[in-house]
Amino acid sequence: MTTPDGQQNAAAASGDTALGENASEGTGGYDGEAATLSTALEARTAFSGDRSAVSVGEYFQAYRNRIRGGDLGALPALAGLVVLVVVFAALRWSTFTSASNFANLLTQAASITVLAMGVGFVLLLGEIDLSAGVIGGVGASISAQLIDKQGMPWWVTVIIAVAVGLAMGVLTGFLVTIVGIPSFVVTLAFFLAWQGVLLAIASEGGSIPDTNPVIFGLTHSSVSLLWSWVIVIAAIVVWAAYVAVTAQRRARQGLAQPPLTVQLLKVGGVGLLAVLATAALSINRALIGKPDQGIPWIVPIVGVLLVIWTFVQSRTQFGRFVYAVGGNKEAARRAGIRVPRIIIACFVISSGMAVFSGIIEGSRIGSVTASSGTGNQLLFAVAAAVIGGTSLFGGRGKARDAIIGGLVIALIPNGLGLITDSSVWTYIITGAVLLLAASVDAITRRRRASSGR
Repeated sequence: MTTPDGQQNAAAASGDTALGENASEGTGGYDGEAATLSTALEARTAFSGDRSAVSVGEYFQAYRNRIRGGDLGALPALAGLVVLVVVFAALRWSTFTSASNFANLLTQAASITVLAMGVGFVLLLGEIDLSAGVIGGVGASISAQLIDKQGMPWWVTVIIAVAVGLAMGVLTGFLVTIVGIPSFVVTLAFFLAWQGVLLAIASEGGSIPDTNPVIFGLTHSSVSLLWSWVIVIAAIVVWAAYVAVTAQRRARQGLAQPPLTVQLLKVGGVGLLAVLATAALSINRALIGKPDQGIPWIVPIVGVLLVIWTFVQSRTQFGRFVYAVGGNKEAARRAGIRVPRIIIACFVISSGMAVFSGIIEGSRIGSVTASSGTGNQLLFAVAAAVIGGTSLFGGRGKARDAIIGGLVIALIPNGLGLITDSSVWTYIITGAVLLLAASVDAITRRRRASSGR
């Protein structure tokens, strides 16, 4: 006969087991290399009992097995990015590969990428936030209005705008978790409601100019040439140190570590891309007047956000809980995770990042209007996250997915704009790419399920 306490303990144990499985799946979402090493190590141990560092051959064989099992990660997005670059470069070499167009591409992708990072947290839960774009517009309009009409310092207005966005996120999360309304319905309602607030602030048909030089300079000015190279070299050194320290930590813990060749290729590849990009941006982009050289200011800002959210997702308890809740809410609840708090926190992150995105987009355009954030901004952000590798079903994804997907989304209108003035093909191709990414996500999810991953 089983006592009630025994039943409760059994349920908790069942929840812990399920949580472990789903957290492991989430871990694969943000630490694919660990999954590759684990697969290679299991294969070696099964035959020889050797638990030393895997060889290069074993590493890449395990990676191929992961791909065959449906764990593609960001590979499709990277392949698509390469294809688009090759096609547009072949059609419009001189203009597409120019330094000015490259800088323009980075600034075009910035607001979409930042919004996608925030929305990505909600997608990791298997939820959706349709109001994020409008929240960004409201936040940007508040900041611009306080600067233009009240003459307040830019940093004070940004803090106020972000605080308003965070409050909106709390309200959204409360209605989803405590009241129990589906996120689609709640955020659709707020998509409409916040548009009314935006109209009240910006006035229908009107616009608020971004007159502050700091805000405007986010997307229209660059880091000096010297400091651009200092930032890039420092970033490469920090990246190399991180890879080395991680490998040493795994070795001390008796865990498998990537072969030295793989580590060198990883650091060298990222470093080479960073150096080439900086070299391209070092070319004077100004046709007349003062030289325009260096990395656009918005690039290192987005880079800092990427590092922060990558750390949160992969190195904090909160990040692990997000993946666990996205994998299986009931199992996470049984394991003692306060699921409502995690959901509310993710909506808060989404709303806060939406405000930053709105301010960045207002900087790029030069003003905030009553339609800011109400158009395709959110759709492009969701598309960027999904194209980059974040699953619509929850539990899998990384902050870097927003970067890769955002570049793909920005690259389509950027390249097509050099070929034709019509927006017809921009929307058609963007929609087709999103549909392809969602199809790959669904197919690989079934393949992972059938292979027991």
